[in-house]
Amino acid sequence: MPRFSVIVPAYQVQAYLHECLESVLSQSCPDLELIVIDDCSPDACGAIIDEFAARDPRVRPVHLPENLGLGRARNAGVAHASGDYLLFLDSDDTLTPDALRSIADRLKETGEPDVLVFDYARTYWTGEAIRNQAAPQLTEQGPAPFRLEDRPGLLRLLMVAWNKAYRREFVEREGFVFPPGVYEDTPWTYPVLMTADSIATLDRVCVHYRQRRQGSILRTTSERHFDVFEQYERVFAFVDERPELAQWRPVLFHRMVHHLAIVYSRRDRLPRGSCADFLRRARAHYRRYRTPGVPVPPPLSTSLERGRPHRCRIHHVLIRFGLHRTYRTLQGASALQRRGARATGKLLRGLRSAALRTHYRVQRCLPLRADRAVFAAYDGRGHGCNPGALEAAFRDLAPHIRTAWIARREHHHTIPPGPRRLVPGTAAYWTALARSRYLVSNTGFDDRLDKRRGQVLIQTGHGTPLGHLGLDLQERPAAARGRDFARLLKDVDRWDYVLSANRHTTLTHERVHPGRYTTLEYGYPRNDVFRTATPADVARLRASLGIPRGAVAILYAPTRRDYRRSQCHTLDLQRIVRRLGPRFVVLARAHHSYDAPLTSTCGRVVDVSGHPSVESLCLASDALVTDYSSLMFDYANLDRPIVVHADDWEAYDAARGTYFDLRDSPPGAVARGEDELIDIFATGHWRGSRSAQLRAAFRERFCTFDDGRAAERVVRRVVLGESELPPVVPLGERRPVPSAAASLTREPLTTVPLPAGPHAVTDSL
Repeated sequence: MPRFSVIVPAYQVQAYLHECLESVLSQSCPDLELIVIDDCSPDACGAIIDEFAARDPRVRPVHLPENLGLGRARNAGVAHASGDYLLFLDSDDTLTPDALRSIADRLKETGEPDVLVFDYARTYWTGEAIRNQAAPQLTEQGPAPFRLEDRPGLLRLLMVAWNKAYRREFVEREGFVFPPGVYEDTPWTYPVLMTADSIATLDRVCVHYRQRRQGSILRTTSERHFDVFEQYERVFAFVDERPELAQWRPVLFHRMVHHLAIVYSRRDRLPRGSCADFLRRARAHYRRYRTPGVPVPPPLSTSLERGRPHRCRIHHVLIRFGLHRTYRTLQGASALQRRGARATGKLLRGLRSAALRTHYRVQRCLPLRADRAVFAAYDGRGHGCNPGALEAAFRDLAPHIRTAWIARREHHHTIPPGPRRLVPGTAAYWTALARSRYLVSNTGFDDRLDKRRGQVLIQTGHGTPLGHLGLDLQERPAAARGRDFARLLKDVDRWDYVLSANRHTTLTHERVHPGRYTTLEYGYPRNDVFRTATPADVARLRASLGIPRGAVAILYAPTRRDYRRSQCHTLDLQRIVRRLGPRFVVLARAHHSYDAPLTSTCGRVVDVSGHPSVESLCLASDALVTDYSSLMFDYANLDRPIVVHADDWEAYDAARGTYFDLRDSPPGAVARGEDELIDIFATGHWRGSRSAQLRAAFRERFCTFDDGRAAERVVRRVVLGESELPPVVPLGERRPVPSAAASLTREPLTTVPLPAGPHAVTDSL
């Protein structure tokens, strides 16, 4: 008896079926049977299913003699199932890596519940992936398992069958079956949730729900959308047969009204001329199933309804009175209003832009303010990086200089007291750019900036280059992404000073960014804190992040992939911490170019993508795991272990181009896959003598000038005009900042037991 029976009906999905089935068979939990139903598909689905069955005995093909539709095809799969739990997967969707392993662990942890509800993400043909908006309902906090009465918010989730695992004995005992027709998930999901004696949740994306550009049933105009009425009739009939479920009738009524309104309002669903008939039937259902005395809007609104009770009331009025012509008239008027608002907004934006350009020209005619400096980092993302360290040094060493920081409003909380806060595009912003003597950034300023005589622009950069940049990207279209190199050189011509942390950075920048600027080979100001922080500072940072005393904190910070549209998720962080044991904690940080977290915070995996200071995260951690991020060059200053996860080096190098092969001269151990990464930490190789030797050579090459006084040197040279600067402290004489894991060399780690033999580690994992 397998642990899971994964049921996949297939009909006219030959383009997606391979990926779907592979996502199941490649799961790290192999204890499954894959039941694939060929619903008499006219394309090659049947042949594809037979090919998979021939190569993997876990695949059980079922060929139906006639087309039954999605619901009854699922029923045929259930009849052949023998697993402990049933999972349904649509044939154009996929399971995420290690999804079944996570589901199995959660089922065991919560005592084998009747139903386990997990999360999903919508994946679009553009490559974009968006997690379910109602994901907070899947929190694992609180007692589990539970009944629906304890967590009624689960009814806010999309009512589908494929985001749950069902105990087969429970399904067979209650006699649940899918009905024919469209919206077949409705009379399955509601009864299952209302009847289950034990429910648990898993706060993890386990399914990628494909949003097809064309071909989806919900995006097909058809009379079949009238099936929604029969499906809700089945739901209410089920409730009427069981008096103990009467409490759910008002909630079901409101969910029905919302569902009917959505079907009616989507122009791509109902055929032309059938909308009035649909609304008449909806009005009849409203009167038939309405529960007197229930308030509108309902207490259990969806995430799309929350904060918009007026829309819910409109839905109720629309369905209750069948206001077809009135609704269409209001809809047309609303569309005209939106178009008018867009035209007015465009006109106002044009007038505002013209006024700001005039304002900037006027300000440029006024004298420069020699006591003003403007700073920015990562195109307005907030205070930090090299400009952040320089801004603090300006205030300490040149207090006569008044500083200002450019950041979008949502990042103003990262700006410390002292600098003036500027919002990009405002009059104050353009005044500062026009009249400040010093302009400091790690990327660039507005393209419309016309640098004046007497202004000093400091380009700080934001990392030692491993991947190609500047003019070297001309032959790398994936990485360049349509970059205007003429504009790049125009920006370079505005630079007066460029900061460098090492000779490699200097030689690279001067070649790929040719200009008349002066290179200041002083080290990176953002790394000064690594030399000045104290053990007390480290302890305070760890406490603020919730890192338990005695834990080993691993900072995981991958870089962006130029050959991918979306953020890359190549490591299952939850699996890693499970394998390494309770002493390990992972701090996951997404690359700054992504406006989304790398993962969700759950247990010993903490997403720190929103933390304003990556330097603080480095100080709080005991080791760094990265792929090709420039953060490794900065982290090496701490002289703490670094592990490189180079599972796609060839693809990264082909898309971006690299200045040296990191695998030949790494800062520590190199893992080429997830199992190898786990092995490196489990065996202690991450902090072994060989890793220390590699790190020492890496530091000797790239950490020459980072002695804690880089910002001071810049301010003394550029602002104060001093020629005698603090000498660089040799690498061997620098005081290291001890990490919380400094005692680990004397204490054995509690890790997973690993059998002996050259292949035992991989096999056991």
